[in-house]
Amino acid sequence: MVHSAQAPWIASPMAGVDRRMLDRIGDEVARATSIVRYAPGSHFSAHTHTGGEEFIVLDGVFQDEHGDYPTGTYVRNPPTTSHTPRSDDGCTIFVKLWQFDLDDRTQFHKDMAAKLGKTRDGVARAELHHDAREVVSYLSVEPGADIVELASGGTELFVLEGSLQEGGDLLEVGSWLRLPEEAPLQATAGPKGAKLWMKTGHLPFASAPKA
Repeated sequence: MVHSAQAPWIASPMAGVDRRMLDRIGDEVARATSIVRYAPGSHFSAHTHTGGEEFIVLDGVFQDEHGDYPTGTYVRNPPTTSHTPRSDDGCTIFVKLWQFDLDDRTQFHKDMAAKLGKTRDGVARAELHHDAREVVSYLSVEPGADIVELASGGTELFVLEGSLQEGGDLLEVGSWLRLPEEAPLQATAGPKGAKLWMKTGHLPFASAPKA
């Protein structure tokens, strides 16, 4: 568990782009989970996603030559895709690198909230991506509602709004939690409910990028 709001910002190789490291194996080419902040007018060098990239826009508008992605957008850029990221007015994203099936070629972006289904037992869910390796979801949870996940391949979540109580820990906005394989998630939303991004089933496929 990492409470990212308490972590320091670390400068990237590009001026105006800073990062909070949540999990990282490798140097600049790394299997990484991070929060990345673009100052207004900043950009990152053009690059190809050898190991794939997925991200959520947490605030502001992320931009590249393919379009503008406002707050609440989920983006998947699979291996072999390329772009030159920037943000004219500034933005912050939650991003995962080198955590794709290397044969995946499905590129897309989605407004997460627009995909929400009906509320059941206090939880509305949007399935953002589903393949043989993983399921990626967006959840909107009513105050006091329980979330139970029994995914055999592990569970990872990031709190976007509100709060969750998990065991004896309080997860607030920016908190990141990863549970190992076979460990169930049992959490309860706080008094203002919660909105979160979740990935399940993926940990058996995790590996470091090849040099």
